[in-house]
Amino acid sequence: MMSVNDVQFDDASALIPVVAQHAHTGEVLMLAYMNREALERTLAERVMVYYSRSRAELWRKGDTSGNLQRVISLHADCDGDALVARVLPVGPSCHTGAWSCFDAAPTLAALDNVIEQRSRLPDAASYTNRLLGDANLRLKKLGEEAVELALACERGDRTAIAEEAADLIYHALVACRAAGVSLADAVAVLDRRRSVSASGDASPAGNESAAGE
Repeated sequence: MMSVNDVQFDDASALIPVVAQHAHTGEVLMLAYMNREALERTLAERVMVYYSRSRAELWRKGDTSGNLQRVISLHADCDGDALVARVLPVGPSCHTGAWSCFDAAPTLAALDNVIEQRSRLPDAASYTNRLLGDANLRLKKLGEEAVELALACERGDRTAIAEEAADLIYHALVACRAAGVSLADAVAVLDRRRSVSASGDASPAGNESAAGE
């Protein structure tokens, strides 16, 4: 975790912009500001504390709504005058009640959101809903797409590899959602494995045989 000294505050009243980003999906959730005290409290409490320019006071995200943001990591930019906060939000981040202040979810997060919406609002004409409602079809397609990707890789057909990989990712997300597992859940596992791998303790694949190769 960074320290207050990694940020360039000209004086006690100086403010820096902070972009809050979902730690697992990469979604940009909101933009706010911090002064030195807000950053110190954020580092100490491990939840996001901002500075309100309109009210001229500190505010901890979620104190009123309950939608706090747990800090995973903070990153200063190259000039030390802006921050990206990787957070895990508890509920929506926007004051309007929207999940994010920006309608700009990364491609995988946007796809997972669509699949989640389909699971809550079934549409008989939707292929996604056909998969969600039919375990045999869902698992059959998942296996087929994995084999088709493997065959494309064997041929070295880059166009086909990209297309089959996209198909496999989609079907994997649908299969996971049907089992109650989200993209964020899967990425959280990758994050944990990356942290362990960075420490030199294990393979990022989480596989003992891979670690020994």
